Amino acid sequence: MHNKIKNSKIFVTGGAGFIGSYVVEELLQHSPARIIILDNLVRGSLENMESFIDHPDVEFIHGDIRDRALLESCISRVDYVFHMAALRINSCAVNPAEGFEVMLRSTFDVAEFCVKYRVKKVIYSSSASVYGLAQHFPTPETDNPYNNQTFYGGAKLWGEQLFRSYKFMYQLDYVGLRYFNVYGARMDTDGKYTEVMVRWLDCIREGKSPLIYGDGSTTMDFVYVRDVAKANIAALVSNVTDEVFNVGNCNETSLRQLLDVLLKVNNSALVPEHKEENSVNPVSRRLADNSKAKKILNYEPSIDLETGLEELSNWYFSKKSVLKTEI
Repeated sequence: MHNKIKNSKIFVTGGAGFIGSYVVEELLQHSPARIIILDNLVRGSLENMESFIDHPDVEFIHGDIRDRALLESCISRVDYVFHMAALRINSCAVNPAEGFEVMLRSTFDVAEFCVKYRVKKVIYSSSASVYGLAQHFPTPETDNPYNNQTFYGGAKLWGEQLFRSYKFMYQLDYVGLRYFNVYGARMDTDGKYTEVMVRWLDCIREGKSPLIYGDGSTTMDFVYVRDVAKANIAALVSNVTDEVFNVGNCNETSLRQLLDVLLKVNNSALVPEHKEENSVNPVSRRLADNSKAKKILNYEPSIDLETGLEELSNWYFSKKSVLKTEI
């Protein structure tokens, strides 16, 4: 099944990032000839790559995907590409011009060079943000994307359409993966949808009442990062092309439920404090339908929320402990 990876050369944009670093770890289990990582270390870090930075088959390049010559040099040497580099959703909103350069122009360059150098397959990291507030719950891939209101979601959808058109025009094989709410060790600590976990972990560590804005009824579909990495591998090794797949955990969890589980795994008796919501969230629900990925990619998530939050907590408190010792 993994013969595509064995002895292959693979390029990972954003491979020092949260999800990217787990994808690299998964790839290394299947004996590739070479993994080339390009990352500017704005979201990624050397710490994320600690388990493989010295691996003889890994080549890390500290650079930016907006450097076209560098990007072309990397793609010219590989069989497969994982395109994972991206800005945060809130960064795109703050600076749409940079969002255009990173999310659209550079994705176009990736597609162009993949055609030029006859890359065998591209795995493109998309997002459930393309749905906005979905029409159906659980949400299938057939839901329309017209309720999305974010630059980030629009850019991710454009990337999907770009690769689809390049499949039609140039026979470039690809698979797109729409991630739901990814969390876990190494995660961004200031992401729009995941920062609430970090704020609550800080409260638990400091013995302060965690805050819930509004009634806590907003829901998300939290999928653990190692499950997301496995979905990427499944997409590569399959013979499927010209398809997009949801990658979620298929469980709808409210913020209140999330806090309850987080308090439980940390043996905390803290009582939350409710405050009036200070912003309008246009996306009040998330719930993935993974049945397509299960049927076609033979992919199913395996890590439940309690296990994932326990692993996240251990990582975060360990990280804070190290920082405190260094200070």
